Amino acid sequence: MSKEWPLWEVFIRSQHGLAHKHVGSLHAPDAEMAINNARDVYTRRNEGIGIWAVKAADIASSSPSDKAPLFEPANSKVYRHPTFFPMPEAVKNL
Repeated sequence: MSKEWPLWEVFIRSQHGLAHKHVGSLHAPDAEMAINNARDVYTRRNEGIGIWAVKAADIASSSPSDKAPLFEPANSKVYRHPTFFPMPEAVKNL
């Protein structure tokens, strides 16, 4: 059994934001310790109102080599792009 604690990815929600943003990683034995360590390391200036700590091993990620098969199908759906719809001239700022 490995003696190293699991790696946790830390996300902080700022005082003025609605979304959590990835701020870094740390090692901790459990979720509670990960949250406490994240608070101490990443919110020392009271800039956060929420913390997520996620075990790095539990994150599923695509690979850059998967870019073409993963994102190419969206290119054939032009109706999803805002340029597909004509904008009335009366609408100035959207």
